[in-house]
Amino acid sequence: MKSFVVIMVLVFSSSASVADTSDLPRWQQQAGEVIITRDTWGIPHVYGKTDANAVFGMIYAQAEDDFNRIELNYLNAMGRLAESEGESQLYRDLRMKLYIDPVDMQKKYSESPAYLQKLMNAWADGLNYYLYTHPDVTPKVLKHFEPWMALAFTEGSIGGDIESINIEALESFYGQRKGDAVITALTQDPNTEPRGSNGIAIAPKNTKNGKALLLINPHTSFYFRAEVHMRSDEGLNAYGAVTWGQFFIYQGFNENTGWMHTSSGADFIDEYLETVEQRKDGHYYKHGNSWKKLRERKINLPYKTEKGQSSKTLTVYYSHRGPIVRELDGKWVSVALMQNPIDALKQSYGRTKTKNYADYKEKMRLHTNSSNNTLFADAEGNIAYFHGNFIPRRDPSFDWTKPVDGSNPDTDWKGVHTLEETVSGLNPKSGYLNNTNNWPWMMAGPKYSPKAEDYPKYMENFPENYRGIHAIEVLDGKQGFTLDSLAEAAYSDHLTAFTVLLPVLYKAYDAAPVADLADQIALLRAWDHRSGVDSKATSLAVFWGQELRRKAGDNETARINAADRGLSFSQYVAEYTAQIGVLTLSEAKAKLIADFGSAETPWGQINRFQRLTGDIVQPFDDAAPSIPVGFTSARWGSLAAYGQRTFNDTKRIYGTRGNSFVAVVEFGDKVKAKAISAGGQSGDPASPHFNDQAPLYAAGKLRDVYFYAEDIKKNTVREYHPGE
Repeated sequence: MKSFVVIMVLVFSSSASVADTSDLPRWQQQAGEVIITRDTWGIPHVYGKTDANAVFGMIYAQAEDDFNRIELNYLNAMGRLAESEGESQLYRDLRMKLYIDPVDMQKKYSESPAYLQKLMNAWADGLNYYLYTHPDVTPKVLKHFEPWMALAFTEGSIGGDIESINIEALESFYGQRKGDAVITALTQDPNTEPRGSNGIAIAPKNTKNGKALLLINPHTSFYFRAEVHMRSDEGLNAYGAVTWGQFFIYQGFNENTGWMHTSSGADFIDEYLETVEQRKDGHYYKHGNSWKKLRERKINLPYKTEKGQSSKTLTVYYSHRGPIVRELDGKWVSVALMQNPIDALKQSYGRTKTKNYADYKEKMRLHTNSSNNTLFADAEGNIAYFHGNFIPRRDPSFDWTKPVDGSNPDTDWKGVHTLEETVSGLNPKSGYLNNTNNWPWMMAGPKYSPKAEDYPKYMENFPENYRGIHAIEVLDGKQGFTLDSLAEAAYSDHLTAFTVLLPVLYKAYDAAPVADLADQIALLRAWDHRSGVDSKATSLAVFWGQELRRKAGDNETARINAADRGLSFSQYVAEYTAQIGVLTLSEAKAKLIADFGSAETPWGQINRFQRLTGDIVQPFDDAAPSIPVGFTSARWGSLAAYGQRTFNDTKRIYGTRGNSFVAVVEFGDKVKAKAISAGGQSGDPASPHFNDQAPLYAAGKLRDVYFYAEDIKKNTVREYHPGE
């Protein structure tokens, strides 16, 4: 193979303008120490002599599969989207640049431990070598990667902490549209797919083989992550889902431990109402009996125009808590959140090499996996739950669900809660732990879960959800789990929301029957609330539920009143059903007839999976091939979440987010696993792995994971060094 590398160097020497060729000998040396093995599904199993070699190879393999998504993630992370997308992205860029300063990140890179610098160097080298060996690939903006850039994107979740800052309000404050910001949090589409994921850990006492099991089931936009296997002679041997562009397995397992992240309801971000006055030498804000000067910083925002690149420079302000991000009732609002990229990268990478629960817990003491809960299992038979990983210690007398008075020093954070002070679970008597982005008060079932009253209110803000109810249904009191039965539980087809909502509809119908709806009521009453491609009742129930939620969401006054009474949106919808009666059922029936010719249309004719292009935002076409899907949106309690809607002029509804990656793992003397990804490994429509997993994905079937050398060898399609 080495002779082939030399030939390739000669071929690509004409592309010297793409990169600094003085780096070429170093890239070639690293490439020679890396082997990429592609299995029958196109998944890369990357081996390197060192961890840095493995990072070099895995990021190179990622770039082969979808460089476009890598570049997009880093344009977003560094606040450089407008350089590609134009002026419309200026304030999205500003939001990121409030925190991501290249000069500061370069300094942090120099302060990072030597081993982490080696990994970041290898990451940049792997991407630059990919661009060098692929002169046909034209980056939108990032023609050369620097090692420090890895510190701009260290967590891996679909929306980082920074993205909680409202862009419209930010633009209103710093832009030309002063005072006209509309905060949209209360008026979001009520049918938007719930964000988040499912995680389940089963203790040996509840499994057939007496070994711990773990369900890894992130719910993200499709194609947001790919599968990768990384190995080195320095103890690295991790498999799982990696966010495009990052060099660590975000949700996955090694031979001894497994980890699954779900979005956390822990309060880890706060807003402060700052009393500000302008003086000759700048702006000052009140803090106790003193006035402190706001730090000023100029941020340059380049953006693309029809005539080329232009830019805008804005002056932004910071209190000791963080940047000013909006104005509210005459007060400037600052935001405080976790920003510690060095430790975040240390933790994200370090957990991939953990050996057991104690080792993993030590990595959690870095407190930088801020927006996530973690479900954990290991080969020693431990299962665990960690709630969030960065929860500031606060004065509980304040209402932390709203902006607090920044002039009162008592509102300052007082450190971070320790792991021991945080909600957690370890080897509960129920024999399982779970989270579905719901509250943690049912993590181990009704008998053995922590109690809300034992913790500060800011420890948890999420309510229960229908997936959480469903999870307890398939877990509590159940034993004898295997890999296959855990996968079956993860795809359980019971839609628990309709167990709550439909009886209210029936009561309304019985009180005032509508003859024209008799057949539909009969169809729903005979239904077992289980979804499937052949189920006609699923279609009617989902269309009715969508119309119901839309009307409930439009009734803003009643909705806000319900929220003031402590009702979640799901609880409010159940209450609203009684008020509105059968009207929405008539509308659902009419829509089914108009779009599909019958009010009794099988769900699989309506609900489809389709992947036509490698675009970030997918197009959909009713006339093009697609695959029927039996599961539904998570909002109805489907554990196998399939967030779907119509697009443009389509009648059918197509999935775009939800079950993006699913894996079940058994730990013991040897690790065993099965997995599936939406579509396939590659973002290239010409690749055989662009859509080869789609039929299995749509049917809820998992394929074997090849983890050990003998299994990889049996299923190898191609083996090569980067650059060949």
